[in-house]
Amino acid sequence: MGQRIIVDPITRIEGHLRIECEVENNVIKDAWSSITLWRGIETILKGRDPRDAGLIVQRFCGVCTYVHYEASILACEDAFKVKPPKNARIVRNLIHGAQYLYDHIMHFYHLHGLDWVDIVSALSADPKKAVELARAYCETPYNCSETHYAAVQKRLKKFVDQGRLGPFANAYWGNPSYKLPPEANLVIVSHYLDALQVSKLGAQMMTIFGSKNPHPQTLVVGGITSVMDVLDASRLGEYLFRLKELKNFVETAYLPDVVLAAAYYKDEGLSGVGGGVKNYLAYGGFPLDDDWNTLLFPRGAVKAADLAHPIKLDEAKITEEAIHAWYKDDEPQHPYKGTTEPKYTDYDANGNLKGDEKYSWCKAPRYDGTPYEVGPLARMVVGYAQGHQEIKELVDGTLKATGLPATVLFSTLGRTAARAIETKYVGDKIEGWVNELIANIKGGDTRTWTRCDVPKEGEGRGMTEPPRGALGHWIRIENHRIANYQAIVPSTWNCSPRDKAGLRGPYEESLVGTRLAKTDQPLEILRTIHSFDPCMACAVHIIDPRTNAIKVFKVA
Repeated sequence: MGQRIIVDPITRIEGHLRIECEVENNVIKDAWSSITLWRGIETILKGRDPRDAGLIVQRFCGVCTYVHYEASILACEDAFKVKPPKNARIVRNLIHGAQYLYDHIMHFYHLHGLDWVDIVSALSADPKKAVELARAYCETPYNCSETHYAAVQKRLKKFVDQGRLGPFANAYWGNPSYKLPPEANLVIVSHYLDALQVSKLGAQMMTIFGSKNPHPQTLVVGGITSVMDVLDASRLGEYLFRLKELKNFVETAYLPDVVLAAAYYKDEGLSGVGGGVKNYLAYGGFPLDDDWNTLLFPRGAVKAADLAHPIKLDEAKITEEAIHAWYKDDEPQHPYKGTTEPKYTDYDANGNLKGDEKYSWCKAPRYDGTPYEVGPLARMVVGYAQGHQEIKELVDGTLKATGLPATVLFSTLGRTAARAIETKYVGDKIEGWVNELIANIKGGDTRTWTRCDVPKEGEGRGMTEPPRGALGHWIRIENHRIANYQAIVPSTWNCSPRDKAGLRGPYEESLVGTRLAKTDQPLEILRTIHSFDPCMACAVHIIDPRTNAIKVFKVA
């Protein structure tokens, strides 16, 4: 048996995640992924009015609140047999699109970027050479000058001299797996600081139509309630003003930085580090017509990285099982019949996960009995395989800029690049949606809600594409109340434990075969896991700053 490496908690994510790996000669031979906190909100929904579900299920997460709200409303609308009017469809796309922009920017710079960028190395960069490097990847780089880069260095040095690194503390600076030169590190670190301000604009855009963020309140079954905002030209102007600045940052900072990083990490991409299961699933998102048949992101699947043979999605083949999850009912179940009954069995005598038993609060979603990855890479791969013109042009253009083949997509690097590509894709569409909304209102259509009543019996599902990937909510109604409610969230697909057949989930499979430069500094594990943008049950870890041990409290 090899060395057991435990990373718990995985930081710079949303929620609780533990990764255990078995390592031999610095190579990961096996891996286990465990969500360590039970959420269980599905159980408190039973017996409630279906129209209340959207506000409750937002609490699945403290970041992606809107998307659970939307998925729940969609599930109710499916069960109620009601369609929202055109204005409501467009406004939902505008709220959702704004979340894509700020969520992806925040992920790359503040959650994932430090897996690629060595902050300390930036201190030795030449600001003049940093300007030259930035301009090699963009004609007009964001906030680019010798003076600015020197100021960023001074700011970083102040952190170091005071011994207070703040968000940059306890990292693996100097690890051999960092490959960017000092100047590249300085350029991206400067954008890290810029993004702290820029990303807020997307949250502000969401509040213009969503009332607040997080936990917006503007959706209702059958439409939206933000009527006055939709009819106010100044509110639309505020939205477009912020969109312009966000798009500028995406095109002059985010995309160039990803291409810059790819130039130095291309060997990892070419060798497929972090590729994982190489099966990709997308539900489709952003309806573009009133019948909801045309979607910005197409729905479908790709198996075994076979881009030549995309698969049509069959919802009946979606199941969850709990053979290795801390729940009862081990057999695969479709979400309409799913259960959420805990059955906790703890760790083994050594404090390790029981890899051959139950070891996670995450169930194992499967499509046709097979584990699938969801998220930005899945959306790009599915669209590319289906010959979607705009997605193909964006992907091919990025590949051309990096000089890399399409096979590089199936890697940690490809997953990170896909997120940047689709940020531009969504950003370029948003202004057109605003214009569509204006034209519809000018044409005399000011409807924002379709009247509806709760049926006595019914079932429905809401399937959409949040930033992190395919999200589905399923509701069954009996006697006008919720009889059962199940949600399979993106990180459930990706964080999945093993299934009855012993197949690893995407996180687990993506780590197998990875070589660690230093086993006591598992930077490579963080880089791959962060590329999925994990988001599970929300909670807080309290760490002892002197020992880095997790504080344990007992409440009488």
